[in-house]
Amino acid sequence: MSHASPPVRRVADWDFDQLSALAAEHDTPLYAVDLDRVAANYERFSAAFPDAHVMYAAKAHTGRAVLETLLDAGADIECAARGELQRAIDAGAEPDTLQYTAVNPPDADLDYAAELGAEHPGLAVTGGARDTFDRLEVRGYDGRVAIRINPGIGTGHHEKVATGKDAKFGIPYDEVVELADDLRERFDLVGLHAHMGSGVLHDDLDDHCRAIGKVADLAREVTAETGVDLEFVDFGGGFGVPYREDEEPLDMERVGEQVREAVGELDAQIKLEPGRYVVADAEVILTEVNTVKETPEATVVGVDASLATLIRPAMFDSYHPIANVTAPDREPEPVSVGGPCCTSADVFCTDRPIARPEREDLLAIGNAGAYGYELANQFHSQPRPAEVAIEGDETRIVRRRESMDDVTRVEREASGPGEGARQR
Repeated sequence: MSHASPPVRRVADWDFDQLSALAAEHDTPLYAVDLDRVAANYERFSAAFPDAHVMYAAKAHTGRAVLETLLDAGADIECAARGELQRAIDAGAEPDTLQYTAVNPPDADLDYAAELGAEHPGLAVTGGARDTFDRLEVRGYDGRVAIRINPGIGTGHHEKVATGKDAKFGIPYDEVVELADDLRERFDLVGLHAHMGSGVLHDDLDDHCRAIGKVADLAREVTAETGVDLEFVDFGGGFGVPYREDEEPLDMERVGEQVREAVGELDAQIKLEPGRYVVADAEVILTEVNTVKETPEATVVGVDASLATLIRPAMFDSYHPIANVTAPDREPEPVSVGGPCCTSADVFCTDRPIARPEREDLLAIGNAGAYGYELANQFHSQPRPAEVAIEGDETRIVRRRESMDDVTRVEREASGPGEGARQR
């Protein structure tokens, strides 16, 4: 596979005949992920940074098929939670290659990481609070650690993902040298880490690179002041894809040059952690129209997907392109598309021109691969959808559709055998 694949896949670029066949076979709502596209996106990104160590940020999409595809493509995995560590290992990742970035980690997460590190000393644990390192030490962990820095500069598509200036994330910039001097006596301090934000496109790139330059400067200061020869400096991910049709994709060659210029001379391995860039445009949601309602204010199109299927529009006010797969050539009409949840937040778009939807039409919601299924939920007791993978000419179910039995199982199991509903 060549990294010369198109830099963005628009929803109109999908094979609508194939999508229609998948929906007919597997019902809707349905996630459909193109694993070849996942691999191509990773390879394109890696080609732009030939001297960097590129890790996939698992939190964007932890589906086993996606992780296996990226491991086969040569990616290592960066994890932000215990569950992601376990899922990466289950997918075939070598524990010694993993990096765990702990954000206010629960005790069970740190227990697991400390035990994993004792058996696999290549694991690196990144902490963003002094408490995290103290809690690791209490657990007997004295292995590889990195310090997460708060550079004070946040970038990205929404304030809720501008992690570089959020006090929740990382050690304040001015405290890092002192902390590094302390940690080198207690652990194997191997790196610095920062994450400035998510969904970075051309307009955000200058600020993003300014933050990268600050982190690189701090890495040089840490070495000069403490004598620690850092193994790596991890600049995180955050590189975006254009969700809107009029947005231009990143020119990754230019991005690579700009990042290298921002870093400058550095006696440490550069690490990068793309997540969204790798998976966002590799997946769509297929959903069927069940209601068309004309009102004086708007034409409302009801579908069987909801904010339980894709919460990003409700959570981040995110734009996702929508296409009429059944009849793409109909005259476009401005419509509002929403799901079956009893809340005004359950809306995918408002007054957007779409080829006129009719009942039983199939719609495709694009760019659903990043933080799509990851944030799917069971609001309104809705079972989560199935996910099908496309690979070459083959398709396969990689996540079965939940049933109502799945939704209620944990409650029934809590009741114990033989116990039914509460007697009144």
